[in-house]
Amino acid sequence: MRLLVWHVHGSWTSAFVRGGHTYLLPTVDTGGPWGRGRCGRDWPDSAVEVPFEQVGDAGVDAVVLQRPEEIELAQRLLGRRIGSEVPAVYVEHNTPRDHAATSRHPLADRGDIPLVHVTHFNELMWDNGIAPTVVIGHGIVDPGYRYTGELPRAAVLINEPVRRNRIVGTDLLAAFAEVAPVDLYGMGLDELSIRGVTPVGDLRQEELHTRMARDRVYVHTARWTSLGLSLLEAMHLGMPVVSLATTEAATSVPPDAGFVSTDVTELTSAVRTLIESPDLAARMGKSGREHALAQFGLGSFLREWDALLGRLVP
Repeated sequence: MRLLVWHVHGSWTSAFVRGGHTYLLPTVDTGGPWGRGRCGRDWPDSAVEVPFEQVGDAGVDAVVLQRPEEIELAQRLLGRRIGSEVPAVYVEHNTPRDHAATSRHPLADRGDIPLVHVTHFNELMWDNGIAPTVVIGHGIVDPGYRYTGELPRAAVLINEPVRRNRIVGTDLLAAFAEVAPVDLYGMGLDELSIRGVTPVGDLRQEELHTRMARDRVYVHTARWTSLGLSLLEAMHLGMPVVSLATTEAATSVPPDAGFVSTDVTELTSAVRTLIESPDLAARMGKSGREHALAQFGLGSFLREWDALLGRLVP
């Protein structure tokens, strides 16, 4: 199939474009949220950049939506009604932003566009209305086992920690920094200043994975986001994890792969334990990698998407 899809979430798209289809990625000269194209990513040749003005002539078979605004935009570009005249699915990456149990999804009144949630938690919390729903969990492009844990430090990945603050648990970093030095990776770290926290910055994925894997433990601080792909990538790398028991993370880390709790005192104690016990950290990391490969592997992710797309476009 020839699938129109915008480059919204880099890690998710990296997995999605490794299927057996042609992935048409709109581009505009100024880039930005509506025209990033490949954005320099090392993706297969089947991920094809298409100038905005040529999308209508690109032979689109189906549209993979990820933002409400894309419905009207795709209709304008293709000259056909999305859902009835052009098959479409909508991927919901996020938890409800405001009221957790009562937020109505933007597609809740439409029965013609399947709503794909990336976690069961998201499907549970959104009011999906009449929209048909399915859960297709994350798939990770395996970076390989890279863990050394040679540095008695904690790795954390947060994008825009100052702006997002409590949502991503930025306020918790000081507590973790009291038991171990923290290396903070991600975008928008310039205004962050917390004692014991070293802002490393936004690295290309290859360098990021190699550097993260040198730290003894990965700490996942998000209070209210969907299941963070950085957590799953850390498990693939072979890192032991310490995570808040919130959203889907509460069910994604088995007991032999790390520590999960809503008690920050327990979590900081767990970080101290792993820092002081490198052998335990290595064993937990290997168990976490085995679990991540089985539950969040690329193969099952792509098979589930093929099955859905096959029903969508006979």
